Amino acid sequence: MLLSSPEFFCFLAVVFCGYWLVWRTRLAALAVILLADYFFYARWDLIYLALIPSVAAADFFIGRGLARSRNAAVRKLLVTVSILMNVGLIASCKYVPLFTETWNHVTAHPLNAVSWSLPLGLSFYAFQAMTYTIDVYRNDAKAATSLLTYLASVSFFPTTLAGPITRPADLMPQWERRKTLLTSEEGGRALFLIALGLFKKFLIADYLAEHLINRVFDLPNLYSGGEVLIAVYGYTWQLYYDFSGYTDIAIGAALLLGIKLPINFNHPYRAENIADFWRRWHITLSNWLRDYLYFALPGKRSRWRPYLNLVITFTLGGLWHGAAWTFAIWGLLHGVGLAVLRGFQTFRGHAKPSPKFVPRFLRGFVTFHFVVFTWIFFRAANVSTALDILRQIGSGTIAFANVSGPFLMVLGIAVAAHYWPKSWYEKARNGFVAAPAVVQAAALVLLVAAIEYIAATGAAPFIYTKF
Repeated sequence: MLLSSPEFFCFLAVVFCGYWLVWRTRLAALAVILLADYFFYARWDLIYLALIPSVAAADFFIGRGLARSRNAAVRKLLVTVSILMNVGLIASCKYVPLFTETWNHVTAHPLNAVSWSLPLGLSFYAFQAMTYTIDVYRNDAKAATSLLTYLASVSFFPTTLAGPITRPADLMPQWERRKTLLTSEEGGRALFLIALGLFKKFLIADYLAEHLINRVFDLPNLYSGGEVLIAVYGYTWQLYYDFSGYTDIAIGAALLLGIKLPINFNHPYRAENIADFWRRWHITLSNWLRDYLYFALPGKRSRWRPYLNLVITFTLGGLWHGAAWTFAIWGLLHGVGLAVLRGFQTFRGHAKPSPKFVPRFLRGFVTFHFVVFTWIFFRAANVSTALDILRQIGSGTIAFANVSGPFLMVLGIAVAAHYWPKSWYEKARNGFVAAPAVVQAAALVLLVAAIEYIAATGAAPFIYTKF
């Protein structure tokens, strides 16, 4: 059940009505949310009805054990069990089939082929679950006292497919604080975010993908260097609008239930350097990698280990996206970029950026094109295809027969919308929120009509749902 599908919005409407009918009774409201969470998982596969409650309950009792124990060895054992269990969820979904296939190719002792695979990766669930037990272990959060509250929070359905990665310790108190019904302003903001997400997904991301990008990345040697370059730029914007569109829908869906999720994007292509980019792109993932992986690596006080740790952190972050050399290279490039930047800043004595426009513009230009270059490896099916794309761009052949006017128009809208002033966005949002309900409804109907007309082929899955 994709967040862009009519099925999801029918489901969301039922959950919305059920939740607000019983919201004054905390246990009943949590039961509605938990039922919705597990129904959402079950729509992918019934195995999740056994898997998710089991591992979530285990983490809850581990948290209780961490809260009660003062024995350092016992606490370390408990948190290790939680980490291994959740990392095992990720590995079983992503890496066991690949490991089995690779082992059988390189050894004379083949393993039995893995005959099952789960339709929905559990990376985002596992990351959220690990934040809870690690935070309790570090005494950065209190252990949950209610199993129902924890279960409803750690598997909250808007965050299931692609985040934003939400710490259960931040989510659980929100079920307790609600004193009033959903206000019209909150409802308007939620609908605006959902509409914005659908606009980004269907009218920008999917349109760009279907009208050039997918074809070029599948068979780059059939296109001129100019067409391949435009497709690479196009993918840069497709990925942003696809993923940020999902995030907008998820945040809007949660807000309809009175829950505030963390922001995940802040105009990432305005970044002045690669560190600034990661403060703006997939913010919850970059924070997770920093707080739970980078800071956990040894050697922070040595002169050179922090640089190596950056490379290790982002290489592992790349491999989290998929067990492929392309993702490893993508993560490695970002890790090296961050290490080089840190070394330069250390050499310069952490000098403040120049306030002049031109140097700031040049920094942004270089950063943007470094990110564009790395996206080639992120998107390509394999390293060979990525190198073919680079060769075609380097060939200098100029022809644009496969680049249509509408494609360029949509690409131009995507670029302009990213760079327009923040105040314009706020005015549009506030105008929608202040409008009468009939006007809001009319705007949503027009959006649906535009999607039906322009995106008649249906929605592709959100890119990050496969991670």
